[in-house]
Order: sequence, then C-alpha cells, then structure tokens
Amino acid sequence: MIHTPFTLRAAGPHDVQDLLRLIAALADYEHLTHLLDVSHERLASNLFSDRSVAEAMVAELPGGSIIGFAIYFTSFSTFLCRPGLYLEDLFVLPAHRGHGVGGAMLQALARLAVERGCGRFEWSVLDWNEPAIRFYERMGASVLPDWRICRVTGAALTDLARGQSFPPESSS
Repeated sequence: MIHTPFTLRAAGPHDVQDLLRLIAALADYEHLTHLLDVSHERLASNLFSDRSVAEAMVAELPGGSIIGFAIYFTSFSTFLCRPGLYLEDLFVLPAHRGHGVGGAMLQALARLAVERGCGRFEWSVLDWNEPAIRFYERMGASVLPDWRICRVTGAALTDLARGQSFPPESSS
C-alpha cells in the first residue's frame, strides 16, 4: 500500500474554511446535505472560542492541503465514573482513503483519550456504511447492536424545552 505523506495537527481558527468544505463533502457522502446548516461564525465559535464545546484535528498534506478531519468532544460515562472521548465525525476525502489517514486519526484520538484518563472512546456509524464498519472493526471497535441513538431537534426540541404536552403513553 502506498501511503500519502500527511501530518495530523490540532485544527485552528485558520482552518474553518477547510473544515466547512470537508463537512459539506461528508454530508454529501452520507446523503445528508438536506440537514446541513453550518456557518463560518458558528463553527469558529463552537471550536475556537472561550466557550468551545468541541475540538478538531486535521490531516494535512505537505503544502498545506487539508484532506481529512475529526471533530470530537468530552463525554461522561456514569457507569465508569470517568470522562470519555466522543468522536462526532471523521472524514477523509475519497482520493486519500486507504492510505492510513483515518487509522492515524483514530490512533491519535485513542492516545488523547488515554492521556486524558478517559474510560472509553466511542462514535456512531451509519448502518449502511459497510466500508466504515469493517474499517472500525479492524481498528478494534465493537459495533454495539443493542444501542440506538435518540435525537430531538428543531421544533420537537423547542417543544420539549417548553414542556409542551406529549401524547400519553399507551397501555399495552
């Protein structure tokens, strides 16, 4: 296998435009462009301000081209009573896949989780994304079959926050 020469580094405010480009490419790959609602200001604020809620890593070619990214944040495990590292997204441009970039990012994030005393490092994968599932399993990850992600967004989130009435539970 020929490896693309690249370096990994923490992303900085000067990387926001490249991150936006790669986020759009990720949304396209996952057929989720209809959910894309990102802006330069919001991404910069959430990654690189006094109130940052996440961190980012980029994979960079010699010469400065950004070919991949990972966005991650600290989570918490009640059962382990320790922090965790949650990988929100990892994406490598298709032309650079299979050259060790994604594996290097996962390894770097695993090292970071160990350094920070995390009890787990976890992420989600779309059930149709078999290449990613096989890749993650080769990296030592277990795909948990019994867990489902619950998500509240948009009007449903606003309604929940306001305490709007919900349908009563049905008795079976």
